Amino acid sequence: MKVLLPVFYLPPVSWMSVFLNEENEVTLEQHEHFPKQTYRNRAHIYGANGRLPLFIPIRHNGQRAMKDIEVSTAENWKGLHWKSIKTAYQSSPYFEFYEDRLKEIFTFESDSLLDLNLHSIDVFQKILKTEKAYVLNAGYAKVPDGKDYRDMFSAKKDSPFQLEEYYQTFSDKLGFQKDLSILDLICNKGPETLTYLKEIQKNNN
Repeated sequence: MKVLLPVFYLPPVSWMSVFLNEENEVTLEQHEHFPKQTYRNRAHIYGANGRLPLFIPIRHNGQRAMKDIEVSTAENWKGLHWKSIKTAYQSSPYFEFYEDRLKEIFTFESDSLLDLNLHSIDVFQKILKTEKAYVLNAGYAKVPDGKDYRDMFSAKKDSPFQLEEYYQTFSDKLGFQKDLSILDLICNKGPETLTYLKEIQKNNN
């Protein structure tokens, strides 16, 4: 099935389940008008006090297409994000195992939000030992060919996807947090991540 996906930063578990579905022929959206307050420049992880948002600051350069959005370098957001991730996951079962690879996300140099997001997806594919092929769309289509996922993942509302609970670092204290960044699943489930993603695919067809 052809699917059109937005390009997210440290994408949520549900996004990765759609992206890695073997039956999906994936196109990534680079021409859309950049929507604010979405996973395109933010992610959710599990901090000591619950759901913790991470934001990439955007440079207001007058450009509106996703492919033209530039990241602000006025603040050290990479250092802050990496520190938050280490604090949140250093006691998780698999963080130490993947730490060096995950750090590559924050040593990548580019002013392009699209490039940064694509790089993070590439890093997760290396961790998961997957080689899912995708293409970037050639132009904007209001009604694309295939299933449109551009508005399916909300950073503000509960995820519509059915996800089984799994152990999270702070879940004994604060309960299960649904559909966080894929790095939450990787740090807590490790080699079982792909099996978990396949269960999501079965349960959400």
